[in-house]
Amino acid sequence: MTAPTHLRSFIGGEWRESASGSWIADINPSNADDVIGHVPAGTVDDTRAAVSSASTAFPAWRALPGPTRAEYLYKWAAAIAARHEELAQLVTREVGKPIGEARGEVARCGMILRYYAGEAVRAIGDVIPAQASGALQFTLRQPLGVVALITPWNFPVAIPLWKAAPALAFGNTIVLKPAESSSQSAIVLAECALAAGIPTGVVNVLLGVGEAVGSALISDPEICAVSFTGSGRIGATVAATAAHRNIRYQTEMGGKNVAIVLPDADLRQAAILTAAGAMRYAGQKCTATSRVVVAREIEDAFLTELRSQVAALPIGPVTDPASAVGPVISERSRQSIKRALDEMDAERIIENAIPTSAEFGRGYFVAPTVVRGAAIDSDLAQRELFGPVLAEFVAEDVDHAIALANSTPYGLSASLYTRDLRSALKYIDRIEAGMVRINGDTTGVDPHAPFGGMKGSSSGSREQGPAAREFYTEIKTVQINA
Repeated sequence: MTAPTHLRSFIGGEWRESASGSWIADINPSNADDVIGHVPAGTVDDTRAAVSSASTAFPAWRALPGPTRAEYLYKWAAAIAARHEELAQLVTREVGKPIGEARGEVARCGMILRYYAGEAVRAIGDVIPAQASGALQFTLRQPLGVVALITPWNFPVAIPLWKAAPALAFGNTIVLKPAESSSQSAIVLAECALAAGIPTGVVNVLLGVGEAVGSALISDPEICAVSFTGSGRIGATVAATAAHRNIRYQTEMGGKNVAIVLPDADLRQAAILTAAGAMRYAGQKCTATSRVVVAREIEDAFLTELRSQVAALPIGPVTDPASAVGPVISERSRQSIKRALDEMDAERIIENAIPTSAEFGRGYFVAPTVVRGAAIDSDLAQRELFGPVLAEFVAEDVDHAIALANSTPYGLSASLYTRDLRSALKYIDRIEAGMVRINGDTTGVDPHAPFGGMKGSSSGSREQGPAAREFYTEIKTVQINA
């Protein structure tokens, strides 16, 4: 194990020591003895400095032509690509993501940055016919100003970039506040931004505890918008603060995602994708499959396939490319999941035991588990556990299956496995989810497609793709008369 890194915020193009005087240990969830770094608790003064830096940089960044901003994004992508393996190994060590998935996430960073580099040079408005003769009427899309980005630990480089890239492409400057447990990955992104030559103050990374610096950040009078991904509890606070200030906000707050398996489905395909969606990365994705609704007549056959596919997912050291299921992020998370399972009134029908070797005893591992018979109003059916736990429910027909699927406060992602077009069309129309799949798992979305949910999963706006322009710009309507 290497010595812990003493982390500092990246503000105004410099590495800033915090005056907080207190630190948080950044711990490897695969091995609690491995302290990766010490994260400063952060202060209001640190926050003010970061926002001030971004505010000072905004006029010049805004004034750059879109193609020039695009070139900076291309260079940022190249700088990340040059450190691909180093960053992937850090992600694996810092958040316990299996190395295969970590490499995929780092590769996704380049895709995101290159996509938004292209968006930076697209048309920025529309010509609209005017009622007055001889008048020219059109709209312009202009940047908001300084945007706060508050991001979670589970996708420590992709989520910061799918917020930062469109914000910068459309002319805003940013203050990124990463989760404490993924601070070092965020700092590497800042190092790459510096290597890309992005002008001073355009990108700032503020380290610290969310309750302190996060609250100060969204309350700062120079923050014009906030994009948040995290828990529903904190998201509600972010939304209330932003609404009170009358600034723009988007909140992505998780899901209780469902797979529906109908009698005519390819059961092997459904089992493979449901197991992967539920168990890979220990179920720590907001789009992870946490419920499966199965038609009664094929329940036994499907569970036989599912048992085989869960067992086929390797629980191994996260540095092993073959590993699929790693640890959960913390001991607190492990205990929360264990408590939910111990207190449930349901049957564990599948459980893939954690290996007993010493290396697993030092990590926060949870056995991949499938349960049956949970009450529809129980935690297993309603609460996002963020662990490798899948709750199975039985439906009498497609209408019953959709009703069960919609019976949670969330509405992020849903999958249907069927060959029947009528069932598929009914599901597409009636499912309460922002992202809808047929014969595909609930996880992931292309970086050029809108991402977001309904109900308690989202504030309603969408991230990624063309939808990002809606959030990170405002419309100005112009009329010119001769």
